[in-house]
Amino acid sequence: MIEILGEHVKSYATVKNWVAQFKSGDFSICVAPRPGRPKTVTTPEIIDQINELILEDSRISDKSIAEKLGISRERVGSIIHEDLDIRKLSAKWVPKCPKADQKRQHCQSPEECFEFFRRDPNDFLSRLVTMYETWLCHYDPETKQQSMEWGHSGSPLPQKFRVQKSA
Repeated sequence: MIEILGEHVKSYATVKNWVAQFKSGDFSICVAPRPGRPKTVTTPEIIDQINELILEDSRISDKSIAEKLGISRERVGSIIHEDLDIRKLSAKWVPKCPKADQKRQHCQSPEECFEFFRRDPNDFLSRLVTMYETWLCHYDPETKQQSMEWGHSGSPLPQKFRVQKSA
């Protein structure tokens, strides 16, 4: 058999089991269900509940999901990663987050400067005043672990604004 089948030959123990099975009258070629713990937790209802919990709070931990649903953390992780195809994403750093009125003011400032220049081009530079912006933060910034959120593999990264702890 080794000369004919080469590397695809079955082991002696496998052939011995087949012979014993055929001698006992069992000629089925289907694979019998194996003993072990069935996956009864992975139901469409549980998958939907986990998806709803993640949609409600994208920063929820797998431990709290497991506690709410009464299932193991390993099963929750398996459902999240394999069935829902969701990953934990870290936030992307961006310089700062201007508010809507600040954005509007940044757009209006050049227009005002241009208007002053049109009125009196010779006196424009003597009246122009510049200043530096100062940003003060009076809260503790989040850690990387605190800012992680659940998201699908193709979804964009959440943004985290660069702040430093205030003196």
